[in-house]
Order: sequence, then C-alpha cells, then structure tokens
Amino acid sequence: MKIFTFDTTLRDGTQGESISFSVDDKLIITQKLDELGIDYIEGGWPGSNPKDQEFFKRATELTLRHARLTAFGSTRFAKNPVHEDRNVRALVEAGTPVVSIFGKSWDLHVKRALGITNDQNLVLISDTVRYIKDHGKEVVYDAEHFFDGYIANPDYALRTLEAAHQAGADVLCLCDTNGGTVTPRLVEVIAEVRRRFGGVIGIHVHNDGDLAVGNTLAAIEAGATHVQGCMNGYGERCGNANLASVIANLELKLHHTTIGPEKLAGLAGVCRFIAELANLPLRNDQPFVGKSAFAHKGGVHVSAVLKDSATYEHIKPELVGNRQRVLVSDLSGRGNIIYKLKQHGLADRLEENTRRELLERIKQMEYEGYELEAAEGTFELLVREALRPGTHFFDIESYEVSTRAAASTSTSTATVTVKTQDDIHTATESGHGPFDALHVCLRKCLSRLYPQIADVRLTDYKVRVLDSHKGTAANVRVLIEWSDHRRSWSTVGVSENVIEASWKALVDAIRLELMRLTEKDDTIEKAVEDYCWGV
Repeated sequence: MKIFTFDTTLRDGTQGESISFSVDDKLIITQKLDELGIDYIEGGWPGSNPKDQEFFKRATELTLRHARLTAFGSTRFAKNPVHEDRNVRALVEAGTPVVSIFGKSWDLHVKRALGITNDQNLVLISDTVRYIKDHGKEVVYDAEHFFDGYIANPDYALRTLEAAHQAGADVLCLCDTNGGTVTPRLVEVIAEVRRRFGGVIGIHVHNDGDLAVGNTLAAIEAGATHVQGCMNGYGERCGNANLASVIANLELKLHHTTIGPEKLAGLAGVCRFIAELANLPLRNDQPFVGKSAFAHKGGVHVSAVLKDSATYEHIKPELVGNRQRVLVSDLSGRGNIIYKLKQHGLADRLEENTRRELLERIKQMEYEGYELEAAEGTFELLVREALRPGTHFFDIESYEVSTRAAASTSTSTATVTVKTQDDIHTATESGHGPFDALHVCLRKCLSRLYPQIADVRLTDYKVRVLDSHKGTAANVRVLIEWSDHRRSWSTVGVSENVIEASWKALVDAIRLELMRLTEKDDTIEKAVEDYCWGV
C-alpha cells in the first residue's frame, strides 16, 4: 500500500534545541528530500518570521521533480475575518501547492489558549480550511493535541475533524502533540476515526514517551496512509517521529511503498547531510543510518557476521545506504565508492594502483576526521585529481594572518604568496576576520591568471570540534559551502588550528572550480552526485 511521506524537518524539526538552518540550508535540504522521493516537504511558517518568508520566495526557483512544497500555519485569529487575517493570507501568498493548517482539538486549549467557545473554534477551522481550498490549494489539516483532546472529550475532538472535513480538507492528520499517548490507546482512537471518516488519515507523533516510531507504525497498521516526521528525529522537546526509521520500517518490514526501494539506498546519505548542515553529530546508534547501526565488536558476533551477516543484522545495511563495520580491524573498506565509480564507467579509467591509492587516501582522510558525505566538493576533487594527476594550477608558497584588536573592533590582515605558471604572486589584504582576509588574498593572487574564480563565493561556514576532551588542542572540522551562481558544493578541512582547517577547505574549493572550468566531465559530476546521495 502507498503511504504518503510528509517531512517537517524544516519546520517542526527546527523547533528542537540547537537546531537552526539558514535559508540556503533549507533550500539545499529541500532539494535533497525531493531527490530522496519525499511526497510533501513542509518548509516553514511564512507568516511567522522573515527567514521563512525569504525561503518561500526563493523556493520558487527550485525545480522539484516529485515533492509538493508545503506552507504551514494556523487557523485564523478569532477577531479577524478569514480574508483579512494576515497569517492566512501569507499562506496563500507563499505560492505552494499545499498548505498545512493546524487547529485546536482539545477543549482545554480552546478555553485556555484561545479564550473562545467550542463552537467558535469550529468556525475558525472551517473558515480557514475553506478559504485555503477556495484558492486552489491542497489542505492538510493537523488536528493538534488530538489524542489528548479525544481522551478528555471525544465528541468534541471528532467534531473538530468534521469541521475540517466538511470544509474540504484533503488530509485529516491526527497529532500526538505532547507525545505521551501509549500505543494501545492510540490505535483505538485511530480505529474510531477511520470508522467515521473516509479519505486520507494522517499521523503526526512526538517522542516524549519514546514511542514515536512505534506509534507511527501502529497508526499505519490501523489505517493511516499519510505519515509525518523529521529526519534524524529532530523536533521540539524529545523530537518528532524519526522519519528515516519510519520509512525504513514501512518499506522493509511492513512492505508498504513510501519512497521505493531504489531511493531507500540514499537514506543514510541524506540523514548525514542534514546532520552536517545542522552542525550536529549524527548519533552513532541511530537505527538504520547511524555509523554503529551495523558495527560489530564482540568476538562471537564478528566471527558469525563474517560468515553470514544475517546472524547479527536485521537487514542488509546497503538497503538503506549504510555499511557493515568490524571495529578494531575494519574489513569493510570503501567498496561503495568503487561501486559508484564502476557504475558510471570511471573505474576503468583508473589503473589498479591509482584506484588503490584513491581509496587509501579517502580512508586516511576519514581517519583524520574528514566527513566526505556532506563535503561532495572535496570528494569530487579527489576523483578529478586521481583521473588527471598531471593537472596543476598553483602552489601555496606561504600564508600568514594576524588580528589587531582595539576597544570593541578588530581588524585582520593576511599575506599570501602563490606560485603559478607565469610568476610568483603576493597579496596583502584586510578582511572582516582572519578567514575573510585569507580568502581575499588568495583570490587577488590568482585573479589575473584565472579570472573565472571571481564567480565562486562562500555561502555558509560551519565548525565542529572533533575530540572535545583535548580542550583547546582539539581537532576541528570546518565545512564550507560554496556557490558559483549555478550550483552549490561543500569542501572540508581538518586541523588542530581552525584557520588552517578553513584554509584547506578554501584552497580545495578554488582547485576544484579550476578543474571544472578547464575540462567538463558530466560522468564525474554524476558519480559525485550519486555518491553524496547514496553513500
């Protein structure tokens, strides 16, 4: 059976502690989720903040091949006619084909939060849903606190669904907003809703009772066909249902169709990519997609797994884009990279020794702390360098940077010396910070010989401490996102010195763009694109 997937990472997920995405982050994640095969992507609340307003404005430039972008908002304010309500109008003006509206299902909230009567709340729901439908939108109605509301006053909770249903809502999504409903009770309630209402019933579950994924699967078995959640389980308080785990279980265990088996192999890569943009470590023990999900350490386990992986693995890790690992002595290698090279006809262009050197270089970089899944630019550079080892553009002779602070201001000055084909170039420039100064200097040194690099610009910059127990001597990983006005990519640098790590990522970005400009090779770019999605 087809189960529709509704991702709310960019909206509900950002309400989690320490989760924040820039507009550029949200646009890139939207593209990744679309490629993964998600049916609905909830981008945010356009009436609530400037960032979401900008996101929906810029999202019109995206080319989504599968997903339906969704704007989120609430029912109208009680004091406003629906056509004059600013937030409702913002939903229409967001330009999305789908709008998700939440309304109150619990009479406690109607009385305490809204301060209106139960009947007035029903009018808010029906007015708002009907207004959005009259503007040609698909409407997903989120019945907030539905299970708590049903337990407190079942007749009224069902009347709120009826108000949305009669007004034309396409989906009635039942929300366990407080995340405290136990599975048997949740199943009973859904069965009653399914008995009373036709059409699409959805489920939106929070994880406060550590039951979100299980409750979501139980809801599907009880008749829901629309499932909401966040990648990596992000979300307010204890998070939302982990949509990655839900998708994997529905596809592999319950044999429903969500994104399809072909797309499923991209699941782990997308989860890691989103975690990198969130600047948070992906939990090693995250089911299906975590680094430790198929890792084996105990002697008995390792011995059995090497003979038959089914002895200690509930699925083949490749099905979700993960891989088996044997701790202490890692025997699994980087076969997935070789597979991608072969798939696109690139492996034959590398001699065996060169291929081995590439794999060893990647393994060494990962050992040092590089994460190439989210740094597709760095991986592409490695592949291009292996294919064309003679290609060389410039050498760094030296670089230095200093910062002078006075009162509440500071100025950074850098000097960079570069050797190119024609000469040695030196530049000294000031910037808003040490990295900015280095960036300006390197561009100035190379601009005469390679004027094309003027199009490359930095769009995001993230730093992560890798071994915090070392304190100020810890290694850091710097992930930098770049754009040349046509596409975006990321490069990564690792060092004990944050400036050196940033410099490595900067130099790699410039080298990569120069390699792209001197020789176009769509097969390499396709292989890199697939690697970033599927590894």
